[in-house]
Amino acid sequence: MTSNPGNSEKIATTRLGANGPEVGVQGLGCMGMSWAYGPTDDPDEARATLERALELGVTLYDTANVYGREEGENEQFIAPFVRSHRDEVVLATKYSLSWDADEPAKRIIRNDPPYIRRCAEDSLRRLGVETIDLYYMHRRDVSVPLEESVGAMAELVQEGKVRYLGLSEVTAAELRTAHEVHPVAAVQSEWSLFSRDVEDGVVEAARELDVAFVPYSPLGRGFLTGSFVNAETELTSDDFRKTQPRFTGGNASANAELLEPVRKIAGSRGATPGQIALAWVQQQAALRGMTVVPIPGTRRRSRVEENAAATRIELSEDELALLEPIAGRVAGDRYPDMSFTSAGRE
Repeated sequence: MTSNPGNSEKIATTRLGANGPEVGVQGLGCMGMSWAYGPTDDPDEARATLERALELGVTLYDTANVYGREEGENEQFIAPFVRSHRDEVVLATKYSLSWDADEPAKRIIRNDPPYIRRCAEDSLRRLGVETIDLYYMHRRDVSVPLEESVGAMAELVQEGKVRYLGLSEVTAAELRTAHEVHPVAAVQSEWSLFSRDVEDGVVEAARELDVAFVPYSPLGRGFLTGSFVNAETELTSDDFRKTQPRFTGGNASANAELLEPVRKIAGSRGATPGQIALAWVQQQAALRGMTVVPIPGTRRRSRVEENAAATRIELSEDELALLEPIAGRVAGDRYPDMSFTSAGRE
């Protein structure tokens, strides 16, 4: 990791994978600008957030073909920003997920080579760029041999349509298999004070292979910031979090009580609970000797400023010890259907 001594406001930088691009030590998840977390009725603020993040040294921008009420909506939203800052931005997008036309809540997972190629070409067209910097397999379709899927992704690299490959929600064994077919620059999965199951395998595999780990939802989809307690009663009807077991019913109130150590540390440091939760994720890089680039999502400039400042907080051993037991006490799964994740395959 390198610092930015000439600009104290800018975050430090690191490298994605053994031979990947240099990026800020914190990225930006763009999904919520179009979908999933309630109303997206202030696009001007969201666009200003993209610009402010770049000013702060955030250079990894994460989207996917499935983010939006329509396929590609989020890619199209960030496209003008990406094109106007093409040499400064590391663009990450994904394939493999789509929505069932007959069952809108049902996700379809595909990893077959023809579909991968079509998705990549569609993303390139929507984004208006010639190359995707980091292309992820969003979810694993176990009916397709992993070697075939990664082989198809490698062909896109050879053709200059993709620069680096990534995987999301895979097991340690799957990461190792894929890495043998073609070098993997980054692996993405949920990792936070509330979600630490990745530490059972894939984190160590990423460290051994010198693959960067990109934690999504490092703030527990906003729950760790204290911005809401019960999704059922506090969030709008179109908010994705209303479907997640951790944020509803008795689980929500039980999990809210787990945040007391986070609030205590935040109060003693003059920080926010979100900054402490995010600092914990950021610090895993130093603690584990690997590259870790979380991608907290936000639509607001004030929040991206808050998040970036968390990269400069170093928690003490005593503070880390206070936070250590939290994940083991969390009530409820990450998703209502955990077969959608790598958890059942690890």
